[in-house]
Amino acid sequence: MRAMLLDAPGKPLRLAEIPKPVSEAGEVLIRVEACGVCRTDLHIADGELALRRSPLIPGHEIVGIVEQNGPGASRFALGARIGVPWLGGSCGNCEYCTKARENLCDAPTFTGYTRHGGYAEYTTAAERFCFPIPEQYDAAHAAPLLCAGLIGFRALAMAGGVTERGAQNRTKIQRFVDGKLVEIRAKMTDRVQPNDTLVVPQRFF
Repeated sequence: MRAMLLDAPGKPLRLAEIPKPVSEAGEVLIRVEACGVCRTDLHIADGELALRRSPLIPGHEIVGIVEQNGPGASRFALGARIGVPWLGGSCGNCEYCTKARENLCDAPTFTGYTRHGGYAEYTTAAERFCFPIPEQYDAAHAAPLLCAGLIGFRALAMAGGVTERGAQNRTKIQRFVDGKLVEIRAKMTDRVQPNDTLVVPQRFF
């Protein structure tokens, strides 16, 4: 398959022909339809995050089609359209994993960082960390939801949704980012506009 490889920080990605990966236990083999570019990918490419493997296939906003189920993998049917996010795996045993807070796991794996990502024709992923993608989303528009979209959704969910500004015992958080991140988060609820402030319960600080 064709893949874009990062050999070292500061180097341009290199197009190469490499063997197609094989899905291992609990994994799915995915034919990649689209993979977004996240700021974290640039941090890795620039060396602001230490390279964990070399060469590396970056990319963690992946949308694609399930082509093979590895041993024990049965969550998605062949031909299903799924998404792969930044969090590629967790230990399942630490304090955070046992409380459904795998994003804080002591021994995580990350897509496009500690395991190969989506800048390739095929990739593999742990099925329990993948998401079904609704048919109404095309791949290019769904891909950014696997990172920026998840962050915004989680923030809104933890805040109990968008609440009335100035409510008692609340803290106003002014948006400080531009572009797609704001756009994606704003579309998650029709009560939030691109220039609004978000109101978040103080217990989350």
